[in-house]
Amino acid sequence: METIKTTGQPSTGTNGVPAVLTLQNGDHLTRQEFERRYEAMPNLKKAELIEGVVQMPSPVRFRKHSKPQFHVIGWMATYVAATPGTDGGDNGTLRLDLKNEPQPDGFVIIAPECGGQVKFDEEDYVIGAPELIGEVSASSASYDLHTKLEAYRRNGVKEYVVWRVLERAIDWFVLEGEDYARLPCEDGIYRSRVFPGLWLDTQALIDGRLADVLQVVQQGIATQEHRDFVEQLKRRLQTP
Repeated sequence: METIKTTGQPSTGTNGVPAVLTLQNGDHLTRQEFERRYEAMPNLKKAELIEGVVQMPSPVRFRKHSKPQFHVIGWMATYVAATPGTDGGDNGTLRLDLKNEPQPDGFVIIAPECGGQVKFDEEDYVIGAPELIGEVSASSASYDLHTKLEAYRRNGVKEYVVWRVLERAIDWFVLEGEDYARLPCEDGIYRSRVFPGLWLDTQALIDGRLADVLQVVQQGIATQEHRDFVEQLKRRLQTP
């Protein structure tokens, strides 16, 4: 990726014309051009390329996005801390394919050295699809449940969790073959198929009861299936 040196505004060429055009919501760009313009706008906090179209979210509100995302990250981080061989991040750039470069609210991966499906390039970007992605969305009308869902499905994101904050609902999709199916929610708890022990109390998360969310994921971490998963990851790491 070309690095653009700038002090805060896109550099200008002759006659004051920008040397690199700024990103605009709805622009149709290649991933290479998207990255070039994004690099030239260091003050821009978030922009995504989804199916070749630039998406620039509005400023983030506390109760509608910031706090829910904080709780999702806490849930993910609790699991990762207890599961060697996994890792995670938030708002990290994913180079999925030539038309998609999202920055998901949170994701969990199996480490590449343990057989995970992502890689890291020389610029420290994630290449490929994390095993699990979580997004905080306003409602079912959001692109999180439409074009972004399609991009994640096509690129092999195995589990996709969407919290529809305004509708007080959580969707958990699992990749079955080439299509997404809805993960059953038993007794109000989702249980990941890819990450054994990653349990989610949906109502506790929706209600903002973070302590209860973390208590349930701790219960998942205490199961035999989680211990078996950790041992499996260790064996993968030791295998030449």
